[in-house]
Amino acid sequence: MKVVIVGAGFGGLRLARKLNNKPGFDIILVDKFNYHQFQPLFYQVATAGLDASNISFPLRKVFHTSKNVRIRLAELKQVLPAENKIITDTEEVNYDALVLATGADTNFFGNRQIAGHAFPMKSTVEALQLRYRLLQNFEKALTVTDSEELQRLMNIVVVGGGPTGVEVSGALAEMRKYVLPKDYPELDFSKMNIYLLEGAGKTLAAMSEKSSIQSQQYLEKLGVTVMTNALVKDYDGKNVLLNNGEQIVAGTMIWAAGIKGNVPDGVDKSLIARGNRITTDRYCRVAGYNNIYAIGDLAYMETPKYITGHPQVAPVAMQQADLLAGNLKLIERKSNPEQQYEFEYKDKGSMATVGRNLAVVDVPKPKLHFGGFLAWMIWMGLHLMLILGVKNRFFVFSNWLYNYITYDQNLRLIFKEFDKQEAK
Repeated sequence: MKVVIVGAGFGGLRLARKLNNKPGFDIILVDKFNYHQFQPLFYQVATAGLDASNISFPLRKVFHTSKNVRIRLAELKQVLPAENKIITDTEEVNYDALVLATGADTNFFGNRQIAGHAFPMKSTVEALQLRYRLLQNFEKALTVTDSEELQRLMNIVVVGGGPTGVEVSGALAEMRKYVLPKDYPELDFSKMNIYLLEGAGKTLAAMSEKSSIQSQQYLEKLGVTVMTNALVKDYDGKNVLLNNGEQIVAGTMIWAAGIKGNVPDGVDKSLIARGNRITTDRYCRVAGYNNIYAIGDLAYMETPKYITGHPQVAPVAMQQADLLAGNLKLIERKSNPEQQYEFEYKDKGSMATVGRNLAVVDVPKPKLHFGGFLAWMIWMGLHLMLILGVKNRFFVFSNWLYNYITYDQNLRLIFKEFDKQEAK
């Protein structure tokens, strides 16, 4: 069976590894990057806590001993279901089974001006662009004489109070406290403001009430201005305009307010559900097709427990990959279709870190909540285990240990000043 997997995120890579060296399978893994990116730590790359190479792992190295997995560095352009093939920017590839694991991208909800000026964090490259912008703004602030422009360069607005927004806000607050005053003694960082804007009534709305309350308390303890029920209307690169008419002066806006599925051309538009996701059945099959599947952030699957689809998190993608690998093995052996397994997500919990010794963890069964130092240790341990490669784990742990002892990040390097318009 020739299986083409598009996307080497948590779901796509997991599936390829599950089918690696399995008899009866010929696997082609397609991705526009030649490395797997560990998305939960993008914010630490953006805030100079980790090097980009620490959270990236070469795909070809994963499959050095593989006899049946081949990598294609390409971008998917179109799916042709009637011909059982896909078209990339480099070639046409036929398949017996197609697995779409293209993940999700930033959702700016149609606001082009915000998209043109705000910084997302959905790739390593975007995290590095944000890092360079932050550092360059402080360099510019040293020579600015206009007080309003100085305030603009030093203010940072984070939009979205989910895990990404909470984590990057906390990391920025710790930089402001421990690192930046030493790097830029000429600047008064007591005047630097970090705003976290959340459209709902609380941060970490998808987690427990305790986690929401605790995370906001931690952020405020670090000096972050948390504004709930705050909807962003526009941003021109200089001023953030809220729906209530209020304005915030800020030279940097970090957008962590939403994602949308990367749906390729060729997929029936009637199958696209909320969040720009592809509707699938309980076997991860795209509705109406027997040999096309979607997993991870791209898949929209309704179940009795998740009537509006599953959360777009890594554990869902990995569990769907595990299920699909088992079902594809049954199909390859020409087993009875009734023997295939339906997907049921096993939620093992959720977590978010805010800063040094500050994190929240929710465990559904048994129903437990952890906060503070213990939660922070759990968060670090789990993330270390999930990172690919012993060397990467070692470097990440070494950086964390160094940062913890010295209160410093040592990666504040400006290799190039990125222009966001040119980058796009």
